[in-house]
Amino acid sequence: EVQLVESGGGLVQPGGSLRLSCAASGFTFSGAAMSWVRQAPGKKLEWLSTINPGGFRVYADSVKGRFTIARDDTKNTLYLQMNSLKPDDTAVYYCRHVLLGTRGQGPQVTVSS
Repeated sequence: EVQLVESGGGLVQPGGSLRLSCAASGFTFSGAAMSWVRQAPGKKLEWLSTINPGGFRVYADSVKGRFTIARDDTKNTLYLQMNSLKPDDTAVYYCRHVLLGTRGQGPQVTVSS
C-alpha cells in the first residue's frame, strides 16, 4: 500500500521558514517522481514543485527562489524547504506521487503575524 505521511507544518510569521517532510512507503521511492502541491481555502489545488528520480527540479513561478524541493532516497523521504514565507502561502500542503496521484494527509501551513 502506497503511503505518504507529511510533517512539519505549523504557524510561522511572514518572512519565516518551515521545512516539510514526507515519509514514503509502499513503493520504490528512488524511482518515483514526486511533487509538492497545496490547496488554500476556497482555491484549487496548486502545483508547486516536482523532483524526478535523477534529482532534476522544477518549480512554479509563485515559489521559485523561495522554496526548495529535495529528496533523500536512503530515507525514502521528500522535503520542501520554504523560506521567505508570505501570508499567501497559507494552505494545506501535500506531497504527491506523480504517476499514481497518491497524496498524503496534508499538514496545515499558516503564515500570519
